Amino acid sequence: MNSRDRVATALRREEPDRVPWCEIHVDRALARQLMGWAESGDEAASLETHPYTARESRDLADHLGLDSLSYVLRAPVYAHKHAGQDGRLFYGDGMIRTRGDLHLLDLPDPCDDALYEGAAAFLEQKGEYSAWFVTRVGIFSTTLSMGLEAFSVALFEDRPFVEEVLDRYVDWSEVVAERVCAMGFDAYVSTDDMAFRTGPFFSPAVFQDLVLPRYERVARHIALPWIIHSDGNMLPILDDLAGVGIAALHPNEKGAMDIVGTKAAYGDRLCLLGNVDLNILGMGTEADVEEEVRTLIRDVGPGGGYIVSSGNSLAGYLKPGNVMALAAAVRQYGAYPIAAGA
Repeated sequence: MNSRDRVATALRREEPDRVPWCEIHVDRALARQLMGWAESGDEAASLETHPYTARESRDLADHLGLDSLSYVLRAPVYAHKHAGQDGRLFYGDGMIRTRGDLHLLDLPDPCDDALYEGAAAFLEQKGEYSAWFVTRVGIFSTTLSMGLEAFSVALFEDRPFVEEVLDRYVDWSEVVAERVCAMGFDAYVSTDDMAFRTGPFFSPAVFQDLVLPRYERVARHIALPWIIHSDGNMLPILDDLAGVGIAALHPNEKGAMDIVGTKAAYGDRLCLLGNVDLNILGMGTEADVEEEVRTLIRDVGPGGGYIVSSGNSLAGYLKPGNVMALAAAVRQYGAYPIAAGA
């Protein structure tokens, strides 16, 4: 079974030949250490405007044993950006704070064929990997562009302003989803963070009134398995998301969600991705990593519907040896059949 078939089987909540390993993103700083690549010399560009080429993605996946390749196309976020360590990007204050700022919200034309040229070139070289289109539907772009405080205040003082910003992003996402789902990708991945470790950014009632109808709009254009990423505790709104027709949830953040409990409650509806502890990958030993992966496969893998993934992404601060230990553990323990509790 090749990687594309392996991932597709897991997303159907069935058992492939082994548990797949997929990552939405690998920081370039870590990739350089793993692959021996030279530094780009332009860290600011690498933060957001220097994506991996198809060749780089293939080489990295070959080296690690990953089952997926990611192509990223997101609408711009209108917030002040700050460079962190190892090329990590952090968003500061939002720039769309009042209606007078709406002129700044200038999204690329989603009907322009040129917008998809990079995706087409990427797909030509995907080989037998599962090719993932990574984007945002728009709620996270909205909260970032407005700033969480201004967004929260406007929810109650000027809801139409929030909806105007959100609808511009969602309108864009509808067109993009329609286009990319016909191009040859294998999964549609939206990375809209919506939760703290304690619960969603907003109440379930606000989610159902503000966000859910717009997710339903976009869902009509998604003809691929839809993987939703959000850090934090998504349980209060997970029934609603499952009802939209998503295929999978990533990353089931450690300390915010119990992936074993989520598998028991939602395993008949959702494939789960996650949630190898980033603290272990960053500070533990290779033996710690092996035990973490072995336990996750044992507890979440039986019956299928599970994809190993880090608890967020492969960040630049992770130990390269621990990442390779993750790869080895998937190969060692991931073959089906997997006996529960073994």
